[in-house]
Amino acid sequence: MSADATHFETPLGALSKADWLKRIAEISMQHGHFKPLGKKHFAAFIQKKPTLVVTFETIQGIRALREQALPLGWDLVQAFGWSHLCLACDGDTWFRDGKVYGYFDTLIDEGFFDDFEDVIFYGAGPCGYAAAAFSVAAPGARVVAIQPQATLDPRVTEWDERFAEQRRLDFNSRFGYAPDMLDAADHAFVLYDPKEPLDAMHAALFTRPNVTKFRMPLMGVALQSQILHMELFLPLLSKAAAGTLNTYSFAQMYRTRRTHRGYLRNLLAQTDLAERFELSRMICENITATAKAPHFARRLAELNKGDATTDAAGSSED
Repeated sequence: MSADATHFETPLGALSKADWLKRIAEISMQHGHFKPLGKKHFAAFIQKKPTLVVTFETIQGIRALREQALPLGWDLVQAFGWSHLCLACDGDTWFRDGKVYGYFDTLIDEGFFDDFEDVIFYGAGPCGYAAAAFSVAAPGARVVAIQPQATLDPRVTEWDERFAEQRRLDFNSRFGYAPDMLDAADHAFVLYDPKEPLDAMHAALFTRPNVTKFRMPLMGVALQSQILHMELFLPLLSKAAAGTLNTYSFAQMYRTRRTHRGYLRNLLAQTDLAERFELSRMICENITATAKAPHFARRLAELNKGDATTDAAGSSED
């Protein structure tokens, strides 16, 4: 393995925030560039192959989401040799900052995106908003946005009370309303859990001819974490880059949920809530037959005990 390759897999989780930022800057400058964008944002570029992935991430997410504390895009650098541009923010800012706008203006003026054969924008939540919004800087790009917000402008989304404090941010100037910014994209993919009402309402605002929505029911509010746990991140981005991501190919990948504990726990909770106990039993029996699963084993025992109690009661009545 080359020394260059080890840069993108060396764990940085033990470093302080200041030392971590310094190391990210050093590695980025060795392979591309690093630019602070005011006090709350930075851009880190790694130049490799002519496929570019642009990820929007939070510093907190990078440092907490995985033990290595490395940008998600570095997995793609390591796995596929792609180029990577990471836009990172300190806290959830939705990247609503003039320094960020100015950076993208510079990239556009310099023809930065023209040097790449394929460009993919990626983000989740507030970063999913940014991936959609700033994709307009690279016409023809593809976008993968996980449970993105369309805007926090209360005139449009006053029903979303999760981010009341952030409503003061300006979502009406440049790169503002994310769904409109997708008009120049080749295609965009919006992933969301339809059983999370607010996420589903935002997803509805992204309805466009060049947008495909992937419904992921019972995955909850931490959708990106679930995707990472199911090891879908790399194949999802790989198919987006190749132009082969569609409803069928996603459904094929998404079959892995059948063995994913987070999904199965939510599914069991749903069948219990609906009092469909025979389905609950089938779920528990299927899982405990192939793996050690204490939660499902306990629930199966409760269901079987309930049957025994019911049978005993019925016999006494006879």
